[in-house]
Amino acid sequence: MALVLTCGLSFSGKSTLAVEMSKALPAALLSLDQINEERGLRGGQGIPSEEWAATNRIAHERARALLADGRHVVVDDTGSPRFIRDEWRATASSAGAPFVLVWVQIDRELQRQRVLANRADPGRPDVTDAVLEEHGASFEAPGDEEPFVVDAASTSDPATIAAVIQAIEAATVR
Repeated sequence: MALVLTCGLSFSGKSTLAVEMSKALPAALLSLDQINEERGLRGGQGIPSEEWAATNRIAHERARALLADGRHVVVDDTGSPRFIRDEWRATASSAGAPFVLVWVQIDRELQRQRVLANRADPGRPDVTDAVLEEHGASFEAPGDEEPFVVDAASTSDPATIAAVIQAIEAATVR
């Protein structure tokens, strides 16, 4: 079993990749956006820090239970700031599971194109420009953490998904 955390800016394709990873492993998928939605919160509109902290606690509780049952867990979140990733590392470690960080990198132009396309034909709830700007400005890239890097343009590419799964499986046999 492994705990896999996605990391990246909004609209980078983390959710698309997380769904595909969870199918391929197979793994339980924990989406922080989904947990927020269960709690009546809309992340793209801005959520107070204390509410994000509560959502994170819920996600960690669910992950611990799933790992205790011997299941792979894929966490769909932005994975920023660094302390968030460190908390997921600790959750994996306490369960005796490897931690795999998957960083979906997107350039600002592609991100903007995806946001505008979503606004024209909503496939997911909107993220306000203010929230996008704040998130982009505060995003702590995981460059020194040895993430598995995925280009945002290839999050649904079968070859990319296979490569990520191979990296996850390699981490579980160390």
